[in-house]
Amino acid sequence: MKIKMSHEVFQWYKEELALNEGDCIRFYIRYGGLNSFIKGFSLGMEKDIPQETHTRVEKDGITFFIEDSDTWYFDDKDLVIDFNENLGEPEFTQAV
Repeated sequence: MKIKMSHEVFQWYKEELALNEGDCIRFYIRYGGLNSFIKGFSLGMEKDIPQETHTRVEKDGITFFIEDSDTWYFDDKDLVIDFNENLGEPEFTQAV
């Protein structure tokens, strides 16, 4: 399982969240919401410090990660994050 992120969406996160080198963003699972891979759950994100990281990607010194406890949601598929130009925000999909 990997996190794949386009350059455009990375720039969006960096600007929208005022991220700097050394910052870490965790993708986690929450109840409810939209854009779900599993009905009743959705993907959230927050600034956090990695504890038991399963997968991570680093760009310009900024780390995006998923903890071991949240891997069940992805069913061993990669998390792909692209920028949706029409909506002006990130869009999440899965890939094998």
